[in-house]
Amino acid sequence: MAGFTTGDLRHVAGRIAAKAQLVAAELNAADGQLGDGDLGITVSKGWVEIAASADAMPDDVGMAFLDCAKAFQKVSSSSYGTLTATAFMAAAKACKGRTEVPYTEVSALLAAARDAMMARGKGSLGDKTVLDALDAVALATAGQGDADRLLALADQAIDATLNTFRDRESKLGRARMFGDKSRGLDDPGMLALRRVLDGMM
Repeated sequence: MAGFTTGDLRHVAGRIAAKAQLVAAELNAADGQLGDGDLGITVSKGWVEIAASADAMPDDVGMAFLDCAKAFQKVSSSSYGTLTATAFMAAAKACKGRTEVPYTEVSALLAAARDAMMARGKGSLGDKTVLDALDAVALATAGQGDADRLLALADQAIDATLNTFRDRESKLGRARMFGDKSRGLDDPGMLALRRVLDGMM
């Protein structure tokens, strides 16, 4: 059964880091409408740090994910950085001790990351955050064992979630203070996940 290895993580980390640097200004602008305006910096610095340390990642996929968590947290103490590190730690726990993880487990890994982030950030589904996009991708990719099909389904799920929530009101974090003015705007966290996926495709 096909699966992913630390080698795959190293490769994709470099691609995501490159994409994150290209879209940093876009993410900052989106975040500036509903938050601190530094999300692009957070995402870019985090992935660049992961990519820089990728060659030293161990073959144990779980430990490699743990390295990703440490790298992201090292350069970003923001709430989004902390939640991203939390997601990596959830994946690390699930993958520890294995050098290859079946693609059929990707959905469960995303669900575990979602749950860990919800527990850490006190968020709920429906709040118009990255959690909603993660949930949609986890559901859409359930049972899928082909890498290309996984990416295609994730691509569709994230776009559908952005479209569904765009005209809703934000209900969590700084964005919720904008109330009705948050309608018509993409959630910056969802958009960041969209761009991370773009880097993988």
